[in-house]
Amino acid sequence: MLATFLIGLREGLEAALVVGILVAYLTRLDRRDVLPRLWVGVGLAIALALAIGAIFTFGAYALTFEAQELIGGLLSLLAVAMVTWMIFWMQRSARTMKRSLEGGIDRALATGGLWGIVVIGFVSVAREGVETTLLLWAMVQDFGDAPTALLGAVLGILAAVVLGWLLARGMVRLDLRVFFTWTGAFLVVVAAGVLAYAIHDLQEAGALPGPFGPMAPIDPATGAVAVGWAGFPFGWAFDLSAVIPPGSALAALLQATIGFMPVMSWLQVISWAVYVAVVGIFWARGIRRPSPTASSPASVPSQQGAS
Repeated sequence: MLATFLIGLREGLEAALVVGILVAYLTRLDRRDVLPRLWVGVGLAIALALAIGAIFTFGAYALTFEAQELIGGLLSLLAVAMVTWMIFWMQRSARTMKRSLEGGIDRALATGGLWGIVVIGFVSVAREGVETTLLLWAMVQDFGDAPTALLGAVLGILAAVVLGWLLARGMVRLDLRVFFTWTGAFLVVVAAGVLAYAIHDLQEAGALPGPFGPMAPIDPATGAVAVGWAGFPFGWAFDLSAVIPPGSALAALLQATIGFMPVMSWLQVISWAVYVAVVGIFWARGIRRPSPTASSPASVPSQQGAS
């Protein structure tokens, strides 16, 4: 619940800030007449995210186990790619987000294309919605406890909506640069865990060599798949299930926060380590870059001040 709550909070707050900027700017321009079209776009984006989640959830029931694992692994890889892109997109674009959104509104109003407001609302929210759906679906498949994971996500999104409203009204202040920086670091680790589980799914489906396939090294003493260096590269890297039971609260906490599982293959461990090292280095470089003087998402306009 903690991991999905934080994901729902971060992604929901991104969407809430975008909507808050758009609503405040239209209010300042005294164009409240086009606000319903903006809300239509937001509603369509939410519906798209829910529809994608339903298709992934219920469409998998008609598939074989191998097909489910293959699709699950590929969708998890897609989720990792989208999250990685979003982390660096926020680093590059967050400081100019407000100006870009207001520019889009100006162009739509100037050309008379009022349905462009619908498109702006849809695109602005759909990006976070689809990304959140993919990431949460992958994590639910990973954790195996759908009700708790989804409850955490819903609570996070609700908290984001409330926080976004309070920010837009000027009733609370939050250093959004710090918030998105450190939640970005958290998402790097979460995405690494999703990547590791995607490798697990693909190994179970037979798309990648691993402990479940014919290339797995066998321990001659036990007849089981080898563990440790003897299992390199397609066996188990470690098996700590005797110390940390897979179904225990500690195992769930470690899996939700750092992507650790009591039993992991070598390909899982290597992919996790490489992802954290490479993406973490680029993330650290991004936060050390000097900040330009452009507007930041922390300067969300207050509707009270605007009107």
